[in-house]
Amino acid sequence: MMCVGLTTVWGQSLNIESQYSPLNRQRSPRSSTEYIILHTTEGGGRGSLEKLRRFGEAHYMVDTDGKVYRIIEHRRIATHAGRSMWDGRSNVDNFSIGIEIVGYHDRPITNAQKQAVRELLRQLKAIYRIPDNRILPHSMVAYGRPNRWHRAAHRGRKRCGMLFAREDVRRELGLTSKPAFDPDVRAGRLVVADSYLERVLFGPSPVGTTTAAAATATVPDAPNVIARNRSAWDIAREQYNSPETRYEFPDGTVRRGNEISNWNRMPAGTVVHMGNVAEADQQREAERVQLIGRDGQTASEIAGDATRDARTIYFMGDGRVVQGNEMTEEEVNRLPRGTGMLVGYMHGGVISARRRAFDIVGPRWNLSTTFYRLPDGRIQSGEEINERNIPNGTMVFFQP
Repeated sequence: MMCVGLTTVWGQSLNIESQYSPLNRQRSPRSSTEYIILHTTEGGGRGSLEKLRRFGEAHYMVDTDGKVYRIIEHRRIATHAGRSMWDGRSNVDNFSIGIEIVGYHDRPITNAQKQAVRELLRQLKAIYRIPDNRILPHSMVAYGRPNRWHRAAHRGRKRCGMLFAREDVRRELGLTSKPAFDPDVRAGRLVVADSYLERVLFGPSPVGTTTAAAATATVPDAPNVIARNRSAWDIAREQYNSPETRYEFPDGTVRRGNEISNWNRMPAGTVVHMGNVAEADQQREAERVQLIGRDGQTASEIAGDATRDARTIYFMGDGRVVQGNEMTEEEVNRLPRGTGMLVGYMHGGVISARRRAFDIVGPRWNLSTTFYRLPDGRIQSGEEINERNIPNGTMVFFQP
């Protein structure tokens, strides 16, 4: 469906076009709307719009000329925030609106975008009664699972939308306040994994600097080169082991992320190439089952200190499904290559004739972050499953 025109409210206008995702009607209405999350596409408008529509990953996208695209109807769930938490509540998608702004986390947006985003925010704030301090950049709510570099769940998985924490940028968007601190770090639910990002999100804008200069201040020289205090994760985040991420070693050897297993011995001076922008734009942020031997040599490399947590799920080679707290440390350490893992997930139960997917996880049943283990051992995400054809005995796993 495509509808081109102006939306006028209280004398203001938006150049807005409906480019609804094919998934729009499948997405359930939210039970509440308490936040607006601002993203940066980290790439161009055309490729970003195609990706966002295909996967239903935003409610709106604002292009560089100020044109606004509707992607998921604003009352429905869009999968824009991924693994996220704010003030103790996870899965921010379930109670927020996501706006993607074409551009980069450390570069200014255009004047046309500023005007469009300001008006779009004004209208949404009026509809949902959302205060300014609940309009947050994606990087403020995104968090990462424990891994080989960060033993605990951590803030700093993304710098997406970082620009929109800056006080000068917020003023240009009509926003007068923002959170003063990270409630999840303060409460000990998460730890800080990116001190520079934390300063940008919660510190004041440096006096006498432009937005662009302030956004890049203190970024180290050669930020894509591995050094003693800069790991592959610091540079590539969760794309560190992607086949699209290439590593050029000091001796000239080049290997892709999925071809590397010993991350603890990456030599200083290795250059990290994230692929060309067009390819990087299409990198989908999606959860998946981690495999010992592919995503880490041991369970500990994949799940950090959460290896024996009740929310770490193991898919054993003999067909058993075991939670981390059901195993001893010795058993975890002996898990063989090929063992599947979901980190930060709950076992919702088993589907039966009287208990369907919606009864277990509600409107999240068909999202990419919900997983189903079928009786024959296959694992499918909510996007791949047909609710009417899910066999009895299927196990359901979801992010709490």
